[in-house]
Amino acid sequence: MPQPRVLILRAPGTNCDEETAYAFERAAGKAERWHVNRLLEQPAALADFQILCLPGGFSYGDDLGAGRILGQQLRRHLAGVMQDFKAAGKLILGICNGFQILIKSGLLLEDDPHTGPPATLTWNASGQFVDRWVELLNPGSPCVFFAGIEGLYLPIAHAEGKFVPRDETVLGQLQERGQIALRYADAGKPAGLAFPANPHGAVDDIAAVCDPTGRVCGLMPHPERFIDRVQHPRWTREKLPEAGAGLRVFENAVRYFS
Repeated sequence: MPQPRVLILRAPGTNCDEETAYAFERAAGKAERWHVNRLLEQPAALADFQILCLPGGFSYGDDLGAGRILGQQLRRHLAGVMQDFKAAGKLILGICNGFQILIKSGLLLEDDPHTGPPATLTWNASGQFVDRWVELLNPGSPCVFFAGIEGLYLPIAHAEGKFVPRDETVLGQLQERGQIALRYADAGKPAGLAFPANPHGAVDDIAAVCDPTGRVCGLMPHPERFIDRVQHPRWTREKLPEAGAGLRVFENAVRYFS
């Protein structure tokens, strides 16, 4: 099968699109970076791609909240083609700001007709921007992007990364359906909300969530920032594989279409 085409969708303020495109290219995908205005002008073109990725950064400067403006653009102007893309069995990945956009747009977790969005990503418990590396565990979700990956060590950099479900019922549903794709960890065990292992107080140590199919996923850590061993903070002191662990996330996505 030909290389799967990957659309990296950016907006003013997005700053991780080049790294994300490079990661998909390293994984043997064919990545293209599009400004959202281009997709708004020709929405039908989305059907020509197999993977959609919303990269990290500060779309529209996060002026009205992280991911809110681009999330509303997707919700109001591109909902039809986005739903068709999902229904076709294709993949959608949101990283950091992209996770926030997926939550705000309703693409990842569907709104309840009576109570609205089932979850949000809000300010870190510390009230501060956090930039560090974190340990992650895969609790056994159906998420395509983390297939065969038990744990990861990746960087994070965000101020609004605290995942909060609307209530205990929503949290229970996410747990029962296997939609919690990654949890923050400490020495191989759940972080238990403790800082800095859980860097922002996310409920149930949630670092990534997928939809029930496992084909749509949002995560706060940045796998595109660890695709080569020299990006690891201890690369001069530890014997590491040439490829960084984050590359496997993109390889899983590309391999899904092989």
